[in-house]
Amino acid sequence: MNEHIISDASTLSGWRKSSYSNSDSGSCVEVLDGHPSGVPVRDSKNPHGPAVVLPPTGWSSFIAAVKEGRFTA
Repeated sequence: MNEHIISDASTLSGWRKSSYSNSDSGSCVEVLDGHPSGVPVRDSKNPHGPAVVLPPTGWSSFIAAVKEGRFTA
């Protein structure tokens, strides 16, 4: 397993929908807490697809940018 990508995210259990996911259009990001390599993130519509593992500092920076409105849909 590459430490930055999990090829089949369904091999891990405990996924939860991110509170920043869009509940109206089905655009859901799921995250997994407590992974030793960082914060795995996957598309809920593709549970057997890949997950990207972000370092904790990268995840924190991403969440800060979302809260600040730096991304548009």
